[in-house]
Amino acid sequence: MNRGKPGPDHDHGQLLKRYRVEDGRDFRLADCDPGDTGHIASKDEAQALLRAGIEDLAKYQERLYAQDRWSLLIVLQAMDAAGKDSTIEHVMSGVNPAGCHVVSFKAPSNEELDHDWLWRHWKALPERGRIGIFNRSHYEEVLVVRVHQELLRSQKIPGSLIGDHVFDERLRDIAALEDFLARNGTQVVKFFLHVSREEQKKRFLERIDEPDKNWKFSVDDVRERGFWDDYMRAYEDAIRRTATPRAPWYVVPADHKWFMRVVVAAAVVDALRGLDLSQPPLTTEHRAELDAAKKSLLAEDGG
Repeated sequence: MNRGKPGPDHDHGQLLKRYRVEDGRDFRLADCDPGDTGHIASKDEAQALLRAGIEDLAKYQERLYAQDRWSLLIVLQAMDAAGKDSTIEHVMSGVNPAGCHVVSFKAPSNEELDHDWLWRHWKALPERGRIGIFNRSHYEEVLVVRVHQELLRSQKIPGSLIGDHVFDERLRDIAALEDFLARNGTQVVKFFLHVSREEQKKRFLERIDEPDKNWKFSVDDVRERGFWDDYMRAYEDAIRRTATPRAPWYVVPADHKWFMRVVVAAAVVDALRGLDLSQPPLTTEHRAELDAAKKSLLAEDGG
């Protein structure tokens, strides 16, 4: 896929700094406004910025694929109706599908329960040169399982290994995993799409009232709203314990989807830009092969 000469990058450094968490020790979710739109004044401005971000992303993804040394893992976490699926659809719309893979983690299968809790996530990690997107992820094990601890009983873990510190241990395991990945060529960037309880209610009602959206709604979604405060505490602790410069979190305001997509696109571009990607150098031997191939093709028409 040849996109021609790359254009200038679009710098969103100040915008990203507002939502990026590299050191979670003092992080407080209460300080984050789900309705924030930064310095972006309108939806039209956001759409223009998103188009620019998609162009930059396509350029860097091509370099990532051609260089075949790094990979990028994007982790998307959110409460229901925050917009994970639509974010993937819009932000990744310009990416070559051959170099991108989306994995949506549901309840674990019997085979997955016969392995450790990280096994299915290890299997799904992106290859070098590719972008992997986890739509929900290994963090579910310290979020939904933490809120509904009865799920631990279904995980076939010996009872003697499930102590009071099981989630502290899992958070240490996650931090170690992400550090390992960073040291072996997989850049990890994590997003919490932070929707307010009020906006979630509005979107649930739309799913009920609009026939085309009925399929998106589950009665279980309303039941989970009863655990909202528990989930917020779990998210806050997870971000505090696993935010690092090598694997940062972005706590992205999600009440306005048009703004959320701009931030996600900018953060993904920023992560790829930081890898110092380049096209593989053309060797003398390869140049000679290209010249010979060109001559052969031209000779077919007597050119």
